Parts: sequence; C-alpha cells; structure tokens
Amino acid sequence: MKYITRSMNETIDFGYKIGKILPASSVLALRGDLAAGKTTFTKGIGKALNVKGVVNSPTFNILKIYEGDKTLYHIDAYRLMDNPYDLGFEEYIDDGGVMVVEWFDYIIEMIGNEYLEIVFTYIDENTREIELIAHGDKYEDVIKELEIC
Repeated sequence: MKYITRSMNETIDFGYKIGKILPASSVLALRGDLAAGKTTFTKGIGKALNVKGVVNSPTFNILKIYEGDKTLYHIDAYRLMDNPYDLGFEEYIDDGGVMVVEWFDYIIEMIGNEYLEIVFTYIDENTREIELIAHGDKYEDVIKELEIC
C-alpha cells in the first residue's frame, strides 16, 4: 500500500492516523534516505499516543523513550551499522508500547520478523511516497484498517 504526502504536516498527519490504530507491542521499521521524513512521521505517531515532550531524532542517543497512552520507543540504529551489538531492544517489543526503528536494517536480527515496514521515498522538497509492507498478521490488519479509514 502506497501513500503520497505533500507537506511536513501531511506526513505528521499520516503518522497520527497510523498511530491511532496500532495495537500494543507494535514494531515499525522505517526505511529511507536522510531527510526522507522518518522522524517527521514519528512525530505523528507520538501525537497519536499523546506522548509528553517533543519527539525528535534519537541519532545521538540511539534510543529515546516517550511516555504517553502507550510508551513510544524511538530508535535510530544508523550508528550501529558497524557494531550491531546487543543493546536489549528486544525487551521493549512485548511491553505494550510502540517501537519505531529508523535504519532498521542494522538491527533486524535483534527485533524478529513481525513488523510493519514503512519505506519513505523523497520525491521533492515537500512530497514523499510512503509505502507500507506488513510482516505478520497483526500488521496486515493495520493496513486493512487504514484502507477503511
């Protein structure tokens, strides 16, 4: 399933729409080049979860945790590409929160094979193509629910 957003606000709104329907213990695998909209999208997830604080890139921290209706775990695995050591991320998967992982490829072995893959493609300064790919039944259900909305 593919969507087009034509502004930063539309990308946030799309994240919000998905965030509202995510089941507990969800894992989102975000893929895309730098400045493709991954963190902007995650701001919408945070808004949907009523997180407290400003959602921003965890690039220098690797992991940021935001409390809300569900806990948001925002991981940027880019700096782990040459050192995919165990940081215990798997403990966060089944605790009822939402895990959003940027540069997912670098830690895929630690996460498992059930997740919602979200691919961001930069079209121009304002436009992004966002493709959703379900890996597992619960994420098939998320996509089906989005089609209805």
